[in-house]
Amino acid sequence: MLEKYSKNLADNKEIYLRIKVLAGAGKTVFVEEMADGTLKIAVAAVPEKGKANLELIKYLAKGLGAAKSDIKIISGAGERLKLIKISR
Repeated sequence: MLEKYSKNLADNKEIYLRIKVLAGAGKTVFVEEMADGTLKIAVAAVPEKGKANLELIKYLAKGLGAAKSDIKIISGAGERLKLIKISR
């Protein structure tokens, strides 16, 4: 599912994603794109000490072919709903 965002990133060099994180899942997977365009992603990490955020960044980096250092949480670091900036 992240393929269309990977192409968008390649074309624009910068994208923003709204992501709803479901922490503590059995494995890290894309769940769905919600009606408002928010991506729902389950992560296999607990929401403490930034572990879920790190797992999300790792997943996005792999799925989008970006470096982990290119992915920034703009808002919502301590929330389920996050705004993520990815640049190359």
